[in-house]
Amino acid sequence: MSHAKRGVLLPALLTTVLLLLPPALRADTRAAIDSGSQEALDKLRAHSSHAGELLEKAAGVLVFPDVVKMGFGVGGEYGEGSLMVKDKPTSYFVTAGASFGLQIGAQVKSEVILFMTEDALRQFQNSRGWKVGLDGSVALLNLGAGGSVDTTNIREPVVGFIFSNEGLMYNLTLEGSKITRIAR
Repeated sequence: MSHAKRGVLLPALLTTVLLLLPPALRADTRAAIDSGSQEALDKLRAHSSHAGELLEKAAGVLVFPDVVKMGFGVGGEYGEGSLMVKDKPTSYFVTAGASFGLQIGAQVKSEVILFMTEDALRQFQNSRGWKVGLDGSVALLNLGAGGSVDTTNIREPVVGFIFSNEGLMYNLTLEGSKITRIAR
């Protein structure tokens, strides 16, 4: 598919997704985003105390509490979230992406991206739009047995978790997601 067609298709797809979302999933105020972000972090901590240790070590935490992914031949995902520094929301962002190929269905997931160094956080904050895999890579962490994550051996400057109410989700990627600052 040409870049011109993708440029037209992605906004149309995202608009359609937003219109189909139940109002509860459209976090369009600071209060709703902040509340959803805190709930997502609480769920992540409940899945693993080791994830909580990483949250404490992070210079900044980007939380997308409700990322909706839908597909019918062409897929798209969308979610709004906040960047938290020292446990306080500092700015707001949207994540969006599109995919092409055989796909049918919908799912809601949470994404938490941890900037483990001040330098990684600063690079993200100074970007105009951050595309995962191009402007920065995110090492997705999986929980082992009993919710274990070896927090002492993590050397990547940016790490992330993708999870749902059932727990961490495997075989997913953030590659191709575009993260853009929004005014709230």
